Amino acid sequence: MEKHFSDGVWPVMLTPFTENNKVDYKALEKLTRWYIGHGVAGLFAVCQSSEMFFLSLEERVKIARFVKEKAAGKVPVVASGHISDSFEDQVKELNAVAQTGVDALILLTNRLAAENEGDDVWLENLKKLLLRLPKDIPLGFYECPYPYKRIIAPELLKWCADTGRFYFIKDTSCDLENIREKLTQIKGSGLKLFNANSSTLIESLEMGCSGFSGVMANFHPDLYVWLCRSYNKYPQKARTVADFLTIASLIERQVYPVNAKYAQVKMENFHSVYTRVKAPSLLTDTGKLEVDQLMRMTDFIRRLT
Repeated sequence: MEKHFSDGVWPVMLTPFTENNKVDYKALEKLTRWYIGHGVAGLFAVCQSSEMFFLSLEERVKIARFVKEKAAGKVPVVASGHISDSFEDQVKELNAVAQTGVDALILLTNRLAAENEGDDVWLENLKKLLLRLPKDIPLGFYECPYPYKRIIAPELLKWCADTGRFYFIKDTSCDLENIREKLTQIKGSGLKLFNANSSTLIESLEMGCSGFSGVMANFHPDLYVWLCRSYNKYPQKARTVADFLTIASLIERQVYPVNAKYAQVKMENFHSVYTRVKAPSLLTDTGKLEVDQLMRMTDFIRRLT
């Protein structure tokens, strides 16, 4: 199995639903092709943007397998899927996702210890979990904000890198000093850090971050692809694009993922904005206008790249 993950953009994938609350696999295939057509390095399926906390285990497994099949030969696919509190249930969930053929299994940092438990508990639980997962599948981490955000301490990340089993971390610290320390600790290892935050992205790329893995790749992944490839070649233009991406990312605070699904409907990939996490009605007519305006500005910025 491939154990090298290319630098670049790794979108956190949406899950399209029909109006009667079923996974829309035709739309999911279109979405997968859309990401790939925009030059992404890989795909992160079954994550928070995929509404994994509202998917059955059967759905999580089927989505991971489906995306892997549709992306095969084009880009690698990583997936998470352990949402339970119980350790034994998490083992079951992760092993089920591992059997889908995905290129890496992503562990949620907040599942390995409760919010009030220390790093010692977290590490002991990780050691136990590693004994229960297939030894041949690459692993990664996702600092998922829900149900609480647990940022990995840089020295703990070094321990993980030194095991030789971890190759991917989606960093959500939104903190350049934390990112700098993590990059220092994992330097020379096979573990790559992908920043989820637009505001710190260009600076983190300059520090040695491997790319972007955030929700805004559901609106304009190609601009992130361009930035990751070109920030060194065209520094002045890259600064303008980065500034736009930061301001554009404020739309995350609107009604995500309803607004991202609305954008996908406008791009004719989705048929519905239905989500299990938020009522579609929360995206008002004014909110839709804001997404429309973002999409027009995106087209304008594309012409500058």
